[in-house]
Amino acid sequence: MKRLLLLVALGAGAASAADAPARLPALKLDPARVTVAGLSSGAYMATQAQVAYPEVFHGAALIAGGPYGCAAGKLETALGSCMKGTPPPDVKALAAAAKTKAARGDIGPLAQLAGAKIYALHGAQDALVAPVVGDASAGFYDALKAVEPALAGMRVVNDGKRAFAHNLPIAASGDDCGKSVPPFLGHCGIDAAGEIFAQLYGKPAKVAGTAKGELREFDQDAYKADGKDAFLGAKGFVYLPPDCLAGKPCGVMVALHGCKQNVDLVGKAFVEDAGFNRWADVYDVAVLYPQTRAVFAPLNPQACWDWWGYSGENYDTRAGVQLRWLVDALHGLGLPPIR
Repeated sequence: MKRLLLLVALGAGAASAADAPARLPALKLDPARVTVAGLSSGAYMATQAQVAYPEVFHGAALIAGGPYGCAAGKLETALGSCMKGTPPPDVKALAAAAKTKAARGDIGPLAQLAGAKIYALHGAQDALVAPVVGDASAGFYDALKAVEPALAGMRVVNDGKRAFAHNLPIAASGDDCGKSVPPFLGHCGIDAAGEIFAQLYGKPAKVAGTAKGELREFDQDAYKADGKDAFLGAKGFVYLPPDCLAGKPCGVMVALHGCKQNVDLVGKAFVEDAGFNRWADVYDVAVLYPQTRAVFAPLNPQACWDWWGYSGENYDTRAGVQLRWLVDALHGLGLPPIR
């Protein structure tokens, strides 16, 4: 009888362990091949991540977003200058403000962006984030060169002449390229994911085929900085190419969805259909897909990434709760400690 009870208890324990949310797998991560890409609010978050942690993010792709520090913690500025472009963002002033933040230690040393690659992609038909704002996302980095001589070799590409709306264009063709409708993947015949990988990692060794790796869920709560709420969903996703799973050296790209594009609102459309996973196989780069959640206190009903301050006044610095979460999640994937 005792033996039977012991077996039952062991069985219950095994089932409980199996049901526990998974943590991220530790990869053989190459710290020099860590990048970030984002759409819309995700683009703003991507530039915040790179500027706050330039020693971590060696490349950034900014799709339909604007420059670092644009909102200055004010929602009215975010909705006006930083989306409508009235007035256009003052990139020289924003670059000067970033230099001041770096001198205080609020963000990383700007000189560490010297070898960074920046790719700004935005549609000429974007009616939500004005083309002038998209230009400013690249213009900010150009302005940084004027205030930080060490950045003369930083590579900035501004790709804003193509005809698509406020979405992430994908290789397939359809009738929504000129629209901004869920799941915000425009069937434009433009392989934005492939272009992003080429801009950040160089020319591909081969053409991408069907993704053959594994898409896994993971427990996002496991990476809360000091247990603080980062206003994220309970689960995120990570795509692992076959070579990464086999233990070979692997890079990682953090792919940040836009507003109204998290898994609660569009399912796995961004995670599975944006095109990143098949190119990840070609480049041996894992793709981390963090997921936000909608909240009403503080007000963020569209599940945007924080680029105006709803998570706290330090949202775009190294003290920002979402930025700290991102770095802690990368440590979970195998990124060495930051010195």
